[in-house]
Amino acid sequence: MAHKASPRKSSWKIGEEYHIDEDVGFALSNPLEELPHPYDAWISIAKNLAALIQNGELRAEVEKLPMLSIDDLEGHKSQRLAHLVLGYITMAYVWNRGDGDVCKVLPSNIAVPYCKLSEKLGLPPILVYADCVLANWKKKDPHGPMTYENMDILFSFPGGDCSKGFFLVSLLVEIAAASAIKVIPTTLNAVQHQEQDTLQKALLDITSCLHEALEVFHQIHEYVDPDLFFNVLRIYLSGWKGNPQLPEGLLYEGVWDTPKKFAGGSAAQSSIFQCFDVLLGIEQSAGETSAAAFLQEMRIYMPPAHQNFLHSLESGPSVREFVRSRGDARLQETYNDCVKAMVSLRSYHLQIVTKYIVIPAHQKSKKNQTAEEPPDLENKGTGGTDLMKFLKSVRGTTEKALLKEG
Repeated sequence: MAHKASPRKSSWKIGEEYHIDEDVGFALSNPLEELPHPYDAWISIAKNLAALIQNGELRAEVEKLPMLSIDDLEGHKSQRLAHLVLGYITMAYVWNRGDGDVCKVLPSNIAVPYCKLSEKLGLPPILVYADCVLANWKKKDPHGPMTYENMDILFSFPGGDCSKGFFLVSLLVEIAAASAIKVIPTTLNAVQHQEQDTLQKALLDITSCLHEALEVFHQIHEYVDPDLFFNVLRIYLSGWKGNPQLPEGLLYEGVWDTPKKFAGGSAAQSSIFQCFDVLLGIEQSAGETSAAAFLQEMRIYMPPAHQNFLHSLESGPSVREFVRSRGDARLQETYNDCVKAMVSLRSYHLQIVTKYIVIPAHQKSKKNQTAEEPPDLENKGTGGTDLMKFLKSVRGTTEKALLKEG
């Protein structure tokens, strides 16, 4: 539970067990960049992924790797780095050049350690958002600011700087929203102790942070090329659930006897938006059933500590009901502004999806009617959803949370 009782009164705070950092929020603070021998062999392949794929050597190099025990991977940060690296190797092995040459079996020398490590971390054995965005970054100058110019990613897929642009802008949105996470305890304590002025200020602070996150989101146009994203990077982020190219899923050799289906990494796996939905009482479960079910399913792709944080928020006092019960026009307007900031973020996400997925998909199908990629994939997200329908449903449910006057 996020609310811990002190001797005098019960107050909310964000405990260490939730793995939420003061400065970077749900992101992993200062991720490790290297692993000790013998795990450095994994790092070596992940660092040279694009060249190995281009030269047609990737799969052969992966198959040469020895089977390693994960027992000597000590500490959360080492384990997160290993999960990131094995995720990259897995995506590269399965999709290779991204030209339809798909591998349906992940060899046991990768599958066994990857699945054991995934079980230890409580994450699925596929590249998730918590890997490629939250644990895939470093500062160029350790004493410098957290800005795009002073940051880099640890590993890239083919497509030049497209990986860097997409993952870093996503991370910077997370970091901008991290300031709002810090205000959550104040918000819930204000509701619990019926301190209207404190709640008013807390909601203003959260709205301001969400506006800042939206501003940061705009950087995607500067750093991510739509053609490279759609035709290259998106392929490597695709999963094997709801994907016609791997209809039965992926066989993890030496682990399971039958193929398994896992969704690819997507923004729906970010805890940020779900966190503020819960805080503001935006009930996605009241929206379209498939969208609500998908968001709920995406929680299993989040680190367990972050899932637990969302659960703790759900059991907390209701900000929305408190605002409604007060009947104060100013407080209601402040609450609505906060919800509108969430609507704005989701509207902008729709614009991004149109530019980076829908339009390139339309251009591709016009160019090549007999494209190898089935047409029903064109509007699918990497998580396997019908993207536009899903995002419109989620935005609609968010708008419905606005409180009416009177």
